[in-house]
Amino acid sequence: MTPTPLHPPGQPPAGTSQNLRRAAGAAHGRVDDRTWVELVFDRGRIERWIRFGAIVEERIVTRQNRFVAFQPGSVFAFVRWAAGERGTVASRLDILIAPRPGEARTSVPGVTPGGTSLLRLNGWPRVKAALEAIDAVEAIGIAPEAVAPDHWRHLHNRLLVGERAQAYSASRHAAWLLRRAVS
Repeated sequence: MTPTPLHPPGQPPAGTSQNLRRAAGAAHGRVDDRTWVELVFDRGRIERWIRFGAIVEERIVTRQNRFVAFQPGSVFAFVRWAAGERGTVASRLDILIAPRPGEARTSVPGVTPGGTSLLRLNGWPRVKAALEAIDAVEAIGIAPEAVAPDHWRHLHNRLLVGERAQAYSASRHAAWLLRRAVS
């Protein structure tokens, strides 16, 4: 039995950024300005998921693979995990801002065209601490994607050097909203 290809003959696989941009922009006759993230779930082997963020579109490729899109300027958290024969080999967390057309961006595997990095951590202890900080933000009733970008940068810097970060609070969030309103 011959396996059925996951993409039309003569075209690159669905996961390539060229094909993804073409498919995303085809309906509008233009290249898509959204940020696309490839999500994968292969239990016990590789997992990529969104921890928070406002997804505006989703395209399912297979039962284990799909793409989600974010509008320019939106904040989202992307978690990547992989395991080998002897356990976890990679734990990564990126908190990114989806770039606007023409803005500088950081290349992140699985993110097309990339994003502005607010936090980028490797290793389970750091990733776990960042996930707990995200949980703490949600516990006070604030959506993580609405948090001041400086907080995610602060968290990144503190966790990177093994220090404890300041907790995000409702008063810090109120100050951020006022600052954003006047700028």
